[in-house]
Amino acid sequence: MRSVVTGADGIRAPLVAAWRALADGAAEPNSFAEPWFVLAGLNNLAAGEGVRLLQIWDEGGPAPLLVGILPLCVAPKYGRAPIRHVENWRHANDFLGAPLIRAGQAQRFWVETLAVLDRADWAAGFLHIDGLVEGGEVHEGLAAAAAALARPCPVVHRSERALLASQLSPDAYYADTVRKKKRKELGRLARRLADLGEVTSQTLVDKAQLTIWCEAFLALEQSGWKGRAGSALACSRETEAFFRDALAGALAADRLEFRRMDLDDKPIAMLINFVAPPGSFSFKTAFDEDYARFSPGVLIQLDNLSVMTRSDIAWMDSCAAQNHPMIDSLWGERRSIVRVSVPLSGMRSRLAFEAARALEEGSARLRRALRERGNG
Repeated sequence: MRSVVTGADGIRAPLVAAWRALADGAAEPNSFAEPWFVLAGLNNLAAGEGVRLLQIWDEGGPAPLLVGILPLCVAPKYGRAPIRHVENWRHANDFLGAPLIRAGQAQRFWVETLAVLDRADWAAGFLHIDGLVEGGEVHEGLAAAAAALARPCPVVHRSERALLASQLSPDAYYADTVRKKKRKELGRLARRLADLGEVTSQTLVDKAQLTIWCEAFLALEQSGWKGRAGSALACSRETEAFFRDALAGALAADRLEFRRMDLDDKPIAMLINFVAPPGSFSFKTAFDEDYARFSPGVLIQLDNLSVMTRSDIAWMDSCAAQNHPMIDSLWGERRSIVRVSVPLSGMRSRLAFEAARALEEGSARLRRALRERGNG
């Protein structure tokens, strides 16, 4: 077993090749941890963040085998408190934080990871991992590794988001999940939209068209509320460059599903999925607010139910915020996403961990008291 920690600029072709192979044999699929996505983020969004790539390799066979890889950074604060700690590096467009770990190797990976951090002079406080699927192999492996080292591994935050996972056909799932009244209303809106012109749906097939489709998506997103709020991808050169690089990487890796709905050949809704068999992830959606009364964002999500016909895809993560008003009404399943913390070795690290836990528990008590007062 060999561990390696490199800076973001220390990535070479052999590592990328091993990383790609790891993605195909990972314990849990995660598009946001695949090399094409992580590298797009590192190249465009990581300036000054001191990102390190922690790698665990197995050298017991004829050739070194990458067991797992985890982008890390040292955060100076935990929430608002000045508590230094190590955490998995993510950015605002990274919707799942689970690292890629070879199937069956999760506990081994985390034991070795904690050992690396225990002796690293740059590591501090505790390891905080944000964005794990609760009860998944990666989360359970971390909990087992912590237990083997006699360390706590509490869930410090939990949220729930919509998941699409069913053996039903798209039509049967729609009828089973969405209320009849809502189905009737959406059918009426689709007919009213069709009265304005020819409505067509298509999926990107010609790779040469990717740039044109990206430009259309960026313009569509920026024309709406995200553009007015300054949070659209095209509002900064860094996020736009990240978006273009990530989609180009996904397309090259055969991981991209790009959908659009047109009215008379003009895009009024677009949707981007990343596929990572047996899973998939709904990454971004944008629609033309001039047609908001027809709910084009919902209509293209209905088209997206066709993912259920793919033999290689068993589920799709919405990547949407908890209680998202649109997605939650269309998708019936849920998955729990958690944050966990594990102290590193040493008294100073344990004190930092205990301080962070005290702050979390105090905040939780305050929220409960406020709720009870509001209900009183």
